[in-house]
Amino acid sequence: MRILCLTQVLPHPLDAGPKTRAYYVLRHLAERGHSVTLVSFTRDDDTPASRAHLGEFCDAVHTLPMPRSRWRDARCMAASLIGGGSFIIQRDTHAGMLALLDQLMERERFDVVHADQLWMAQYALRCQSVRRVLDAHNAVYLIPQRLAASETNPVKRLLLRREAQALAAYEAAVCRRFDRVVTVTGEDRRLLQALAGDGRDMTVIPICVDPGEKPPLVRAAQPHRLLILGTMFWPPNVEGTLWCAREVLPQVLRQVPDAVLTIVGKNPPPAVRALAGPNVEVTGYVADPTPYLAESAAFLVPLRAGGGMRVKILDAWCWGVPVVSTTVGAEGLAIRPGENLLIADDSAAFADAVVRLMREPGLGERLSANGRAWVEAHYDWRTVYRRWDEVYAGLDA
Repeated sequence: MRILCLTQVLPHPLDAGPKTRAYYVLRHLAERGHSVTLVSFTRDDDTPASRAHLGEFCDAVHTLPMPRSRWRDARCMAASLIGGGSFIIQRDTHAGMLALLDQLMERERFDVVHADQLWMAQYALRCQSVRRVLDAHNAVYLIPQRLAASETNPVKRLLLRREAQALAAYEAAVCRRFDRVVTVTGEDRRLLQALAGDGRDMTVIPICVDPGEKPPLVRAAQPHRLLILGTMFWPPNVEGTLWCAREVLPQVLRQVPDAVLTIVGKNPPPAVRALAGPNVEVTGYVADPTPYLAESAAFLVPLRAGGGMRVKILDAWCWGVPVVSTTVGAEGLAIRPGENLLIADDSAAFADAVVRLMREPGLGERLSANGRAWVEAHYDWRTVYRRWDEVYAGLDA
C-alpha cells in the first residue's frame, strides 16, 4: 500500500513517548513492504540529521515548522472559547499544513492516510478518497479532566473542565469518521468506544521499544540519585514533578539526608526551575541521560494525571533501573507490583518505596532484572507490531 503518515512531532530522536510510538510504527510499515510518505510538524531543535535518518526507510519526508507563541496561544484560546471547540486542536490547526496536504494529494495517489495522535486527525480528514487509520494513542480528554481534579485555582479548574468536555466531543466525532482506530491500552479503547457510541471495534497495540538498542547499564554501587525524566512542558509531568519535590522528597530526606532529586527534561517551566537547591537538580534537556541513570537508586514516575502509557517505564526497564510509580504513571502497562516495579499513590507511601530502594540494594537488583526480562518478553516492537498487519489487512475486508 501507499501510506501517507501524519505526525505532530518529528519521530526522531526517540526522546519522548509519541516519537517512539510513531518511529517504530513507521519502521514496521516500511519493513512490511509498504511505501511510506511521512508528513510531520517540526520544532526548532529538530535537525537535518533526524530527517535524513527517517528518509532511510520512508520514501519521502515532508516537514513544516510548528508555530508556537504566547500570542498565538492567546488567540487560539479566544477562538476556542467563542466557537466552543478545543483549545489544543485549535492551536494545532495550521493553514500551511492544510496547503501542503492539498498539494500532495493532488500530485500523488495514496491508499491510506495514517494519522498519529488526535492532533493530526483533522488533517487526515482533509484527504478525500482514501481509507483512514487513526493511531489515537490515548483518550486525550482524560488528561485535562484529571488535571482539573487536582487544580486549586478555580479559573484554571474551570478552563480544564471545559477543555475536557470539548475534547470528548471532538474525539467522539473523529473516531466515527475513521476506518480503523488504534489505542495503546485497553482502558483507552473502552473510553473511546463509549465516546463514539457507534459500536465500532478498536484495536489495542501498546507502545513498544527495541530492547537491543538500550542495553542494561552498569550502575553505581551505592546510587544516591532519584531521577525524574520527561518533557517538562507537558502539564501532567510538571504537576507530578512539583508534587514529588514538594511533598515526597522532604519525607525521603528525613531518612536519607544525602539523597538528590534530579529532574531531566526539555523546557522546564519557572515553577520547576525554582525547585533547584541543595537536594534538587534541574538540568533541562539532556541528550544522553546515561550518567544520571547510572547513579540512580530509583527512576520516579510520580504522575497523577495523564492517559495512555509511559514509555519512560519501558526505557527504565531496558536500562535496568528500578522504578517507583503511581498507579496513573504505570497505567496501560502489564505490571507486577513488587516484582518489576513499586507502586505508591500517596506521598508517604511513595517516599517509603524510594527509601527502601536506597537502603536495600538487593530489592533494586531484583526489580531491575525482572523489569529487563519483562520488556524483552512483552514490549519488543519487532514481535508486537505484527498486530499492525491485521489493522491494515482489515481495511480490505
